[in-house]
Amino acid sequence: MQLENLYSIITLPLLFALSAFLTAATQLLAPKARTPIVVFSHHPNHVAVKKGPLSADSDKLSLKTLVLSRCRSLFSEYKSIWWLPNGHLQTAYSVMADFTMTDKMYYNRQYIRLLDGGTLGLDFAPVDSSKLKPATPIIVIQHGLTGGSYEAYVRAVLYPACTPVEEGGLGYRAVVINFRGCAGVPITSSMLYSAGHTDDLRQALFYISHTYPEAPLLGLGFSLGANIMTRYISEEGPHCRLSSGCALACPWDLAQNNERLLSTFIGKHVYAKALGTNLLNLVKRHQNALVAKPSGRILEAMAAVLALKNPTLRDFDHHFSRIASGPPPSFPYVSAEAYYDGQSSHHAVKDVHVPFLSINAADDPIVQSVPMGGGGNGFVVMALTPGGGHLGWFQSGASWREVNRWTTQPVLEWMRMAGEMVVGDTCICRPLQVDTDGWIKEQGIDYLGCKLAEGGGTIDGNAVDDGNMQGL
Repeated sequence: MQLENLYSIITLPLLFALSAFLTAATQLLAPKARTPIVVFSHHPNHVAVKKGPLSADSDKLSLKTLVLSRCRSLFSEYKSIWWLPNGHLQTAYSVMADFTMTDKMYYNRQYIRLLDGGTLGLDFAPVDSSKLKPATPIIVIQHGLTGGSYEAYVRAVLYPACTPVEEGGLGYRAVVINFRGCAGVPITSSMLYSAGHTDDLRQALFYISHTYPEAPLLGLGFSLGANIMTRYISEEGPHCRLSSGCALACPWDLAQNNERLLSTFIGKHVYAKALGTNLLNLVKRHQNALVAKPSGRILEAMAAVLALKNPTLRDFDHHFSRIASGPPPSFPYVSAEAYYDGQSSHHAVKDVHVPFLSINAADDPIVQSVPMGGGGNGFVVMALTPGGGHLGWFQSGASWREVNRWTTQPVLEWMRMAGEMVVGDTCICRPLQVDTDGWIKEQGIDYLGCKLAEGGGTIDGNAVDDGNMQGL
């Protein structure tokens, strides 16, 4: 076992146990149920809503009115399960618990090659979608820092979303866009991915839109993936291929949240080092591929980052991400702080042009700065739960032994509203075309493109990626 992993495995439980003791002493392990804070713009946008399931006619409704009537669980009380009463324990459980038998998912993986030589893994569900109509909504997922389609927080939504309607589910398609090098996806270029570079998502959406031209695409991002998705939606404006967005535990202001993380002992020595170590392990796993055809700056960054021991997230970002995680002219950044400023999404939310829901937790130890004003954007709904940690939100289920996530129901209600009621008349997508070499490109953007690559097939989406901590 690598020393970096051993450090995290030993340190995390000890500090989380201390947190549990202090919480028990102050709260007597009895957290109070409280409703989330939900913030709408003072001037919510009106969206086109179908008059009925089969109707071609639509009415205009305020997004606030629609959410109040169709996403009622968003306003329901959140009460953490008694033995996970604070954000540290919620986060620890998300990282260390065994979820392999919960919300079991299988996927049909398709690899797509990008124009720069990189590869993404698109995991589609359900595996057998032959009975689904061409216009069936598709949930497009961006996972967290070093995660993938196997993550329990992803499966908690996709299992009910992809379950047939007659069995109580939404009956939707879904696709998880696994980042370069994550969840078994090979590295085939000298570039990794970054906190906010959006071209990989953009090209994946070329492929999904080309394959399912009639389907509305519903964005769902977790943590780092939420940051990327938010930036993409804002950059595209009226040309966005996602007809809605939902962001869970988005880190928003990367600079401020990193500064707060490093300001406390547990933040610096547990969370920041867990995040940095996860990224370092990813680079170590793919170091031969990353230096196969490198530039001078990539070689320099690789040498510097591989010399680190137990790096914090900022350490990793300073030595590697700011240099080697994106293309020129944005990269390289002069410092980690410049990288954070350039890759954040808090300043981008004002430019979102589709219905957008964000959910964060007030006791998230990793994300402590949230732009609850939503940039004054009438398309944006900001929710802050009193607890839940980072990508946790665990609560008691129907039986005393059952644990589920509070966020699942609000997200499903939002997806149903966006996929079946809202008419996507706010976006005008640019036409797609296939060139003579088979590259799917968007009209007017010649430097981006993708096409189907070899490999893939049915994969088990329930096994944790060995070598990295889950839940982040």
